[in-house]
Amino acid sequence: IANIKGISDQTAEKLQQAAWKMVPMGFSTGNVILAQRAEIVMLATGSKEVDEILDGGIETGSVTEVFGESKTGKTQLCHTLCVTCQLPVEMGGAEGKALYIDTEGSFRPQRISQIAEKYGLNVEEVLENVAYARAHNTEHQMKLLQEAAAMMAESRFGVVIVDSATALYRTEYVGRGELAARQNSLGRFMRALHRMADEFGVAVVVTNQMVAINLDAQPGPFNAVPKVGPIGGHIMAHASTTRLFLRKGKGANRILKVVSSPSLAEKETTFMIATEGICNSTDA
Repeated sequence: IANIKGISDQTAEKLQQAAWKMVPMGFSTGNVILAQRAEIVMLATGSKEVDEILDGGIETGSVTEVFGESKTGKTQLCHTLCVTCQLPVEMGGAEGKALYIDTEGSFRPQRISQIAEKYGLNVEEVLENVAYARAHNTEHQMKLLQEAAAMMAESRFGVVIVDSATALYRTEYVGRGELAARQNSLGRFMRALHRMADEFGVAVVVTNQMVAINLDAQPGPFNAVPKVGPIGGHIMAHASTTRLFLRKGKGANRILKVVSSPSLAEKETTFMIATEGICNSTDA
């Protein structure tokens, strides 16, 4: 602030002190934090089994990473959340709009319409409440977050979706020589998402792709099959509050596993992808 022309050091210090009074940044008791967390809204996923192991659904005010191989239901879950976030709180919603940043061109408004019909909602109103943007590079992806913050200052949003958060970083930063630059840029993007979740209380959901993680391993009896893991390494692991792993099950069923969370046990359950989006599995 002091570097801004016309603002002296004394004025900058007064502004800082005023900001500290307006925004509590000191210590609080455990009871205060417990009371605050009791007011957190959970977004329904469309599957009762998934909502059960997630203690109600996707948590608002935090970042949830959903990773898995292709065709495991990541994008379908994102489409479902675009609808459920608009439901009343008592029905598993947040009574807010959805913001969708698409980096792979996988957004389909027809799916939103089909899911909205399942919940008996007005299709046109639901689609009107979904703010969509296609990101074409990592710089554009970060720029869209700045625009999103301005939109949230004017309207109530329930969820911010980035599908996928790592796809553009994977294609723009190629080779080990650019690994450090990629991780630094990805880390800044994830920190911006965290600030957005904290400031506006929205649920931030990012999807992540899978990649082989032991390409340098020599063939042998113990490492003959290449292992796969989510892109981003420790940057994504530490930046995500909750990490969910999706994989294929029997038939149309999919399996969701809670990999890491500060409040959830490591469990897994099944769900199914249907015309109306995410729903209960056939094994239920």
